[in-house]
Amino acid sequence: MSVSNLFKPLPLLHGPAMRNRFMMAPLTNQQSEYDGTASEFDQIWMEQLAQGGYALIQTCATTVEAEGIAFARQLGIHSDDHLPGLAKMASAIRQGGGLSAVQLHHAGHRANPLLGGVPAPASSGTLPGIRAITTEEVERIRDSFITAAKRAQLAGFDGVAVHGAFGWILSEFMSPYLNDRRDKYGGSLENRARLTIEVIEGIRRACGPDFQIGWRLSIERYGLVLEELREVTAEFFDRELIDYLDLALWDSAQVVREGSFRGKTMLSVFTEIPRKGVRLGAAGKIYSGQRAAELLDEGCDFVLIARAGIIQRDFPLQVKANPMYHSPKLPVMAAYLRQGGLSERFINHLRGWQTIVHPNSP
Repeated sequence: MSVSNLFKPLPLLHGPAMRNRFMMAPLTNQQSEYDGTASEFDQIWMEQLAQGGYALIQTCATTVEAEGIAFARQLGIHSDDHLPGLAKMASAIRQGGGLSAVQLHHAGHRANPLLGGVPAPASSGTLPGIRAITTEEVERIRDSFITAAKRAQLAGFDGVAVHGAFGWILSEFMSPYLNDRRDKYGGSLENRARLTIEVIEGIRRACGPDFQIGWRLSIERYGLVLEELREVTAEFFDRELIDYLDLALWDSAQVVREGSFRGKTMLSVFTEIPRKGVRLGAAGKIYSGQRAAELLDEGCDFVLIARAGIIQRDFPLQVKANPMYHSPKLPVMAAYLRQGGLSERFINHLRGWQTIVHPNSP
């Protein structure tokens, strides 16, 4: 497929169409204020992305409850006090011509007590000395996702992306290994998927037919079972519960190593599912226009740009100007990121990933 196909519009089930096939992935950056309000650095980052040519830009993981925090300086949407900063971010994206989404996040059992987080495990055996949350607490967290989505709509965002990956609460509840509950949220796959489905259905009821809903799904680790995730995804597609699925792969080309899908690419396990009007995209080591175009050939409707977008904020425009464009080789020096306009807070976060910032970089 030609790189030019990356610049064709993509209609979604609800709300406006994506103007092209590039979505900015939700990237943790730890540059908000300690109370979760958007900082000047959040605004600068969003303004840079807004001018970068993306069709849709997701925020970083954004807390739906103060107690669900995972990272220091994590962006929040659990209070009306967060609305002014969020509204400014949404406005910047809109002025740049792109669609916007807040990624809704609760850390579940991985909530950080040192930051005021209250771990909320699905099972009593997950964390020593901490009981599983009650059915009523599960329902409270569900409602917090829905309330947060309504705040995103009030702030002017086109939609939300529900974070169901990496062992955070929705992923945790989906796992047969991290969820041994005996109420309606545990046991069968239907019950373990119930929390995610209730969140999504509740957002649709609260926010109406023009609001967009995405779902981020990871496949590896965190007690997840590929065959089960495929079954749940097939239901989401068939019922058209979401506008788009964001497959968070470590590598978009990786191959399944065990189980009934052994030998197939992770991506193909999901692209082969009939998806009706739902759109599917993938993240994972997409560093060039050529690789992005290949993913459309492999069945994706769009691609999610992550590390390549940190290094070069206007990755889509670079590809449009030069179909053979390839992101600079990683890791890069911190000075390169500073020159590009990244804040010191963001750079310090990236130092935890030696694949991005050179370990000897001052």
